Amino acid sequence: MSVRTVVTGLGVAAPNGLGLEEYWHNTLAGRSAIKEVTRFDASSYPSRLAGEINGFEAADHLPSRLLPQTDRMTRMALVSADWALADAGVEPGELPDYAAGVITASHSGGFEFGQNELKALWSKGGQYVSAYQSFAWFYAVNSGQISIRNGLRGPSSVVVSDQAGGLDAVAQARRQVRKGTALVVSGGVDASICSWGWVAQQAGGRLTTRDDPGRAYVPFDAEASGHVPGEGGALLVVEDAEHAHRRGAPHVYGEIAGHASTMDPRPGSGRVPGLHRSVELALEDAKLAPNDVDVVFADAAAVPDLDRIEAQTLAEVFGPHGVPVTAPKTMTGRLYSGAAPLDLAAALLALRDGVIPPTVATRPAEDHAIDLVTGGPRPARLRTALVLARGQGGFNSALVVRAATA
Repeated sequence: MSVRTVVTGLGVAAPNGLGLEEYWHNTLAGRSAIKEVTRFDASSYPSRLAGEINGFEAADHLPSRLLPQTDRMTRMALVSADWALADAGVEPGELPDYAAGVITASHSGGFEFGQNELKALWSKGGQYVSAYQSFAWFYAVNSGQISIRNGLRGPSSVVVSDQAGGLDAVAQARRQVRKGTALVVSGGVDASICSWGWVAQQAGGRLTTRDDPGRAYVPFDAEASGHVPGEGGALLVVEDAEHAHRRGAPHVYGEIAGHASTMDPRPGSGRVPGLHRSVELALEDAKLAPNDVDVVFADAAAVPDLDRIEAQTLAEVFGPHGVPVTAPKTMTGRLYSGAAPLDLAAALLALRDGVIPPTVATRPAEDHAIDLVTGGPRPARLRTALVLARGQGGFNSALVVRAATA
């Protein structure tokens, strides 16, 4: 019998809520955090909106020695990991050596830290560059710092597949649990709302240039023109179900039932995109049929061609308007490697509470044959959710979660 892999802890840092229940309350209420950028002067850039996290003071949560050596994203990741472990009832120091690991996703690394050190290099000279620059910018830094802080010396790594990476990291955590690791802290937290990071994101060509926060990020809408970026994400405690039972885990949010990732073919090849195949393979991995899925948390790119591909995939797999679809990230912006783990946390909470959070701001286009949940939360009997994520460069990831069983 294969090892069942469950989620026993959630730690959330999102633009519309710091902490799990605050995030969930505001998400169900449809409260958007998208507004004008305040972390730097974005007035001269084509895009000027973001989902920023306000009220996060790292010094309130972390020892002072960690502050000068960490980027904003790592500070939020450390705190989210603390929250996830506490939510799971896990005392890291009580775990056997090598029983637990850390597998996170990263989109851009510690961009703001790197920007500040490059400014020091250019304006003052190399002697003013922090020695911490050697790792604070690095893609794997969140995994490393969480591991060090909590003494988690089991299998650890980082996954870099743009916005699909958060699901791929959780899938990798599931593999390690199936190989014998008791639990893995997994997911993703990103933060690159700084002028250097902004230029890089603009270069990707997918940011909207609209200035109205209420109509800027509108996936599946006839007026979709790109996404709004954001910061934050979620970390999860992914655990062997038997281990969770033996230690008396306070709750089990659900089971990681299936996953698949694919790559799109090169542009101009004439071959079909890979998202459809990733959905089919994830359902096959979970041993489920399409009619077993009760809700889909969409990738929601808000790029017309990408929206068309996703809507067409959902209509082909589940039938036209065949399954409720939602995109709560319209309230936060796309959080890069943190976006899909936050959707995964929302999916697990939706299963827990029997309610589908809304997609705000969007007016679904008639030519998209999907049942997009808008206007407010929708009560529903939910047992299984599908979470989708895509990354620039052709990454596709699909993950199936199932409600906890007694």
